[in-house]
Amino acid sequence: MKDQYLTREGYDELESKLQNLKTTRRREIADAIHTAKEQGDLSENAEYVQAKEEQQRIEEQISDLETTLKHARVIANSDTTEVSLGNTVVVAWNGSKKEYRLVGSNEADPMQGKISNESPIGKALLGKTSGQEVEIPTPSGGKKCKVVEIR
Repeated sequence: MKDQYLTREGYDELESKLQNLKTTRRREIADAIHTAKEQGDLSENAEYVQAKEEQQRIEEQISDLETTLKHARVIANSDTTEVSLGNTVVVAWNGSKKEYRLVGSNEADPMQGKISNESPIGKALLGKTSGQEVEIPTPSGGKKCKVVEIR
């Protein structure tokens, strides 16, 4: 598996989610399975089947999170001379300004302004400096923007 780039906040959030799954959620599912077993015949017990499916889903999530955290590289970037992972970048598009934070693909959330370094915008911005024009590839052709600020 390739390295997973995460901000410190993203790493901590995934670690917290993992601990919740391993403790609270596992306990809740074990209780649900126990309760369903007490109802008798397991072959026709929908609650038991549902609880076992949920248990499998949670164990898969735990495995995925453990793998991600094992391969995580925490981004600790304080360099603001050129755009890199962890930076917040303000760009000007057709007279309006838009702010993006470059993060790894696990943390990407475009609605929150967090874009992946693997996205077309993220790839185009990486390595650029303040004042530099950037062409972002889109299905309808390249769109130009200008890097206004890097923090």
